[in-house]
Amino acid sequence: MKALSILGSTGSIGTNALDIVRQFPDRFRVMALAAKTSVAKLAEQIVEFSPRVVAVYDDVHAVRLKALLPSDVDVDIVSGDDGYLTAATLPEIDMVLGAMVGAAGLKPTLAAIDAGKDIALANKETLVMAGEIVMARVAARGVKLMPVDSEHSAIFQSMAGHQHAEIREILLTASGGPFRQKPAAEFAAITPAMALRHPNWSMGSKITIDSATLMNKGLEVIEARWLFDVDFSHIKVVVHPQSIIHSMVTYQDGAVIAQLGIPDMKGAIAYGLSHPQRLPLSLPAPDFAALGQLTFEEPDLDRFPCLALAFKAGAAGGTGPAVLNAANEIAVAAFLDGRLPYTGIYPLIAQTLDRHPMVSHPDLDQLIAADRWARETAHDLIHRQES
Repeated sequence: MKALSILGSTGSIGTNALDIVRQFPDRFRVMALAAKTSVAKLAEQIVEFSPRVVAVYDDVHAVRLKALLPSDVDVDIVSGDDGYLTAATLPEIDMVLGAMVGAAGLKPTLAAIDAGKDIALANKETLVMAGEIVMARVAARGVKLMPVDSEHSAIFQSMAGHQHAEIREILLTASGGPFRQKPAAEFAAITPAMALRHPNWSMGSKITIDSATLMNKGLEVIEARWLFDVDFSHIKVVVHPQSIIHSMVTYQDGAVIAQLGIPDMKGAIAYGLSHPQRLPLSLPAPDFAALGQLTFEEPDLDRFPCLALAFKAGAAGGTGPAVLNAANEIAVAAFLDGRLPYTGIYPLIAQTLDRHPMVSHPDLDQLIAADRWARETAHDLIHRQES
């Protein structure tokens, strides 16, 4: 039985992972859970799965959580950064599922690696911010890092049984989001409610907005560079509206191997948790006759400039990707709060990057400082626009 810590248990990835645990109680045991502020949902998870430790954002939410639990529930409630680190490093844990949103996932993931835990990684920002550092620690500790993003899981599966030197190109597929065919002249009228209506996937609000701008795909490009040790020049994005082919790998002989499935995150999550075994999920295979055809397009970088910006920041390296990610988090939050128009997301990120004093070979402290600087700068730019 595999003992799990699920960081981000109340989000989309976390709840899907717990559904898998629910289906396979003989294979998985939940030892720790962590969330930010969704204490009502977390309380329900605690009652059902009986973790030893749970972590929340701060002491205020720890008190609220305690008040929601039955008196006979025995669980250690911890909070803040130290609480998340505790949830990630319990001695009994075999694997940590990193499903926290944004840069907050970096420190717990590194702590789990240092503690010798295998990682199932859904928090792409960890590798966007500090891919070189993270992968070096994975190698040094000899732990397993399994990708949980559907695209990176697909690439991992498509590489099985092949030599790294045989790879010619990685092809990351993108649905194109809800505005794939929307004229750019209409982008200024896009509301958060419109952007949150993804055509294929059910995801959290932040990643859904990133999918609408194609920044999500840009972050996945940077993540793929570090996960699979492939240069940016050998990573390509192709728009595939049906979201059946989750990604592909082209080999040196021209052969292309792809992983296909219906657009449901449970498949990638289950494979990340159970590798090298496949769990007998109830998910259906794609009905190809009903689909009729699978189509592909080049991404329109003029209408979706965030993708090009991510390629540029990733190739530049250094603190650039950390700044890109932090500015994007602030921009998306401001858009969702009605403080920034949809058409203001890209300019805010680009302006923040333009102002950043780049550090070429940063250590972890410098990356964290760059993240903090980018957030402060992006907030300041928004405030100026509002004044």
